[in-house]
Amino acid sequence: MRDVIKEKKKRQKQSPSKVQDQPAPQQRGSSSLEDRSPYNDNSASSPLSPSPTDISEFLTKHSITIHTLQGVESHTPIISFSQLDIPDQLRTAFIGFKEPTPIQACTWPPALKGRDVIGIAETGSGKTLAFGIPALSNLARSPSQEKKSKSTVSVLVVAPTRELAIQTHETLSALGKPFGIASAAVFGGVPKEPQVKMLQNASKAKDGLTTRIIVGTPGRILDLMADGACDLGNVNYLVLDEADRMLDKGFENDIRKIIESTKQGTKRQTMMFSATWPEAVRRLASTFLREPVRVTVGSDDLTANSRVEQVVQVFDDSRQKDSRLLDTLRTLALKKKPNGLSDSRVLVFALYKKEASRVEQMLKRQGYTVCALHGDMSQKARIEMLEKFKTGQANLMVATDVAARGLDIPNVAAVINYTFPLTIEDYIHRIGRTGRGGKSGRSITFFTGDNHERSLAGEFARVLREGGFDYSELQKFPMSIKKKEHSVYGAFYRDDIALPAGPRRIVF
Repeated sequence: MRDVIKEKKKRQKQSPSKVQDQPAPQQRGSSSLEDRSPYNDNSASSPLSPSPTDISEFLTKHSITIHTLQGVESHTPIISFSQLDIPDQLRTAFIGFKEPTPIQACTWPPALKGRDVIGIAETGSGKTLAFGIPALSNLARSPSQEKKSKSTVSVLVVAPTRELAIQTHETLSALGKPFGIASAAVFGGVPKEPQVKMLQNASKAKDGLTTRIIVGTPGRILDLMADGACDLGNVNYLVLDEADRMLDKGFENDIRKIIESTKQGTKRQTMMFSATWPEAVRRLASTFLREPVRVTVGSDDLTANSRVEQVVQVFDDSRQKDSRLLDTLRTLALKKKPNGLSDSRVLVFALYKKEASRVEQMLKRQGYTVCALHGDMSQKARIEMLEKFKTGQANLMVATDVAARGLDIPNVAAVINYTFPLTIEDYIHRIGRTGRGGKSGRSITFFTGDNHERSLAGEFARVLREGGFDYSELQKFPMSIKKKEHSVYGAFYRDDIALPAGPRRIVF
């Protein structure tokens, strides 16, 4: 025991600066890939490494499960920002945060070593920085920063929606600016020509920045590839964000085509993030990821954010919704700072575009500073409204489910479901807009039992029961749970059928 204590004191006396003096990791696919192999991981001997007890307590506290293949060395979670061996400029991303989120703590170590990673976690868990920090760290230290390679894009992030693509693009742009690295966002709903021109002039970006990152939606990425404007041949860092959502929307074939256009095998590092771990996502992962480390925070199934208080209010007459909404907003008492900006925000979800517009106008007549976000708006108007809400110029937003997933809007104090969504999954993603970044939040749901709502009462009650919230008002409706249906194939879809085995090579 004395020898252990002496050795521990000896390590503590070593200068922490030695961590920064270690050789920078080579880019994946380089001739010295072995130097950054996970099998050569010496992080366990780092003076900044937490004790096994600290790690065990951390994993238990956050219900984290880490899966690695047998025979593959595991990685020690990073539970303090001081443990990260990254360029100092990237540390500005942590300002205001006490410690890494669970998904960041467990995915950073293998990702920074070049390993393929799968992250399963609830919305609002910090997944953008989970893949963004390793991406920028590799780019900042990569030899391909040399002039001869500045025209190549080596990082690709694929996202299911325009809003999420824009948000991710903004985050990565801010991280990359100190290194002269720019990000390009490509998505549908706007003309292609400006995006084509932007990609063609990637190496001539303004302000001395070079476009090394593309963030986009599957459809527009494929369109630009077909036009010859988007060359993914040099992509060696691929991110599939919200993979389950993309597969639900029928993008599987598009995703496969995109992946096949990037570097293959050991020359590409792949990061896949998802809120759930269904069979369809597992098949995609088994096809394109190599010996991945899979980190699950909580459950493999979609679960509501435990930091969000869930309240349901049942109505006999849907015409009572407007007056109840106004009463609820008065109770929430939205406050503004002296500069006129809102300190907290409330997000009201409507089911249809016309309903969102009507509720928006009703609230404006009541004197609220309100903005809207729905599919009838142009992309430019949607971006403007989103920015207005993010910055606090408007403290109230009425939106359809276009804003329900992936968007990271700070200080959303509460979510109000004016009309219940079409699926329980959409409900969980809606309320995930509050309670983000470790903060607590509140969701208030108006429920009438009309139309589609009656058949979802059982599932809704289950979610409330699992969270420990009152669901007694819902018991007047049938408590049966409807069988899940695929968005494309309906009730006939099965996700438990294994893919046929590939052709075997016969040696004579």
